[in-house]
Amino acid sequence: MIRDDLISLIQQAALKAQATGDIPIFSLPDVVIERPKNPEHGDYSTNVAMQSARLAKMAPVKIAEALIAHFPAAAFIGKVDLAHPGFINFTLSDSWLAQQVAVIEAAPDSFGNSDAGQGRKAQVEFVSANPTGPLTIGHAWGAVLGDTIASLLTATGWDVTREYYFNNGGRQMRLLGESLRVRYLELLGQQNPIPQDGYQGDYLRWIAAALVAEHGDGLVEAGVDVFRNKAELSIFANIRATLARLGVDFDVYYNELDLYETGKINAAVQALSTSGYAYQKDGATWLRATDLGLKQDRVIIKSSGEPTYRMPDIAYHVDKLERGFEYIVDIFGADHHATWPDVLAGVRALGYDTSDIQVIIHQFITLLRDGQEVKMSTRRGEFVTIDALLDELTTPSIPGRDVMRFMLLTRSADSSMTFDIDLAVKESSENPVYYVQYGHARICAILRKAAEEGFSPGEYADGDLSLLIHPAELKLLRKMIAIPEVIADATAQLAPHQLSHYAQGLANDFHVFYHECKVVTAEPDERQLSLARLRLCAAARIVLARVLGLMGVTAPERM
Repeated sequence: MIRDDLISLIQQAALKAQATGDIPIFSLPDVVIERPKNPEHGDYSTNVAMQSARLAKMAPVKIAEALIAHFPAAAFIGKVDLAHPGFINFTLSDSWLAQQVAVIEAAPDSFGNSDAGQGRKAQVEFVSANPTGPLTIGHAWGAVLGDTIASLLTATGWDVTREYYFNNGGRQMRLLGESLRVRYLELLGQQNPIPQDGYQGDYLRWIAAALVAEHGDGLVEAGVDVFRNKAELSIFANIRATLARLGVDFDVYYNELDLYETGKINAAVQALSTSGYAYQKDGATWLRATDLGLKQDRVIIKSSGEPTYRMPDIAYHVDKLERGFEYIVDIFGADHHATWPDVLAGVRALGYDTSDIQVIIHQFITLLRDGQEVKMSTRRGEFVTIDALLDELTTPSIPGRDVMRFMLLTRSADSSMTFDIDLAVKESSENPVYYVQYGHARICAILRKAAEEGFSPGEYADGDLSLLIHPAELKLLRKMIAIPEVIADATAQLAPHQLSHYAQGLANDFHVFYHECKVVTAEPDERQLSLARLRLCAAARIVLARVLGLMGVTAPERM
């Protein structure tokens, strides 16, 4: 990447300046390369001279002057400037920028990728909703975040496993079975109240109707476990179908029950007790979390002998590490905010390094329809399912999946999300997904029209890139070649929303180029320029399709 190349060149310049005595001998601090907010300050900038001033006992400006004087020649650098009080600014070469079109053309499916992961194993766990009801809009955010992060990790050289963890035991599943039994008997004329804290959703009426159709009154004497199992099978089939509609596919579905059956939970409890990190109090087993840096100890086995949710999660994360994953990403909803530190503390207590376990907590979503907040409660059966919203978001121009995925990637996970349905279905530039996809469709239309007018792909594939000198062309090129850094940063920071911001910026720069530069002209003396601009358009289409692909959003050729 350009940033890495600049760091290397700065380090070389420092060594040369020290060798000539222009700056004293000292260890150069880590070089940080940033993009200036003001484009007049170049494409990249570093404050390394200011960072070095105390070490060198020298004015930052003098250090910067020495570094610039010894800066090695590089084809991609057009200009190196000093800005007070000691910034060094770098401007890319216009001619080098234009030639990057050929680099993009050479890697249409992988431009921007890297081998940073070097084939190491990574796991992304997300959604992980228990089969107690349909997936809702809240689950959608976790699904899109996780799937996109997995795609980013793959693009940066990791061997990625997408994993869904679920619990089909415990109190909630028993309540689900009891609630379904009430609905089943209700259809047979027996009226019973839904149990306290039970499930009210209409989806249980639909499952109950299917049971009556299949079994008649044959399940009247059946126990709760039968209804729990029937509900689980039906709901999980619905969950998988919903995820498929959203474009999410998991490699592994991991059942918490396996941790019990293989003895991994008991083994973890025993290991914690042996190490002194678990103790007995009031008939329960406690994790000595205060010895692990947390504010209070936590119950891991209730006095009833039933584990709290922390204990299976501790055993599950140990299992992840034992399976050889070198990088683990957990994506949870805001309701997990206070619990995951306990889980990681338990894993550390068992002797495992948790530094490569990253936890993302996404916030709640506020759904707006007609400018009003949509009130939701899963327990009361008042919620908006992913399926229902996908149907509502689908327009003649854009599939609902594209709208949902793009819109859910417009905000960082740690920010609150307001999902405006009315905006999401607008077919105008106000709608970011429409704006970006229209940019791709516009490029495809330009290339089709050019072919009709006698500009074949074979001809413009050899277009003279040195003719690309217009400011709008160069600005577009600058944005296009930024995608390797965008992918690297979004992956390192686990911030997939950066993709949507980049996509909007790229689409905007293309639209500006389109309005300021006539792509195809019938004038014979401008044919070569038309060919060069068509080649630029084709490369821009590649980059736009790449970023949309990473987001799991289609790149339409017509709209």
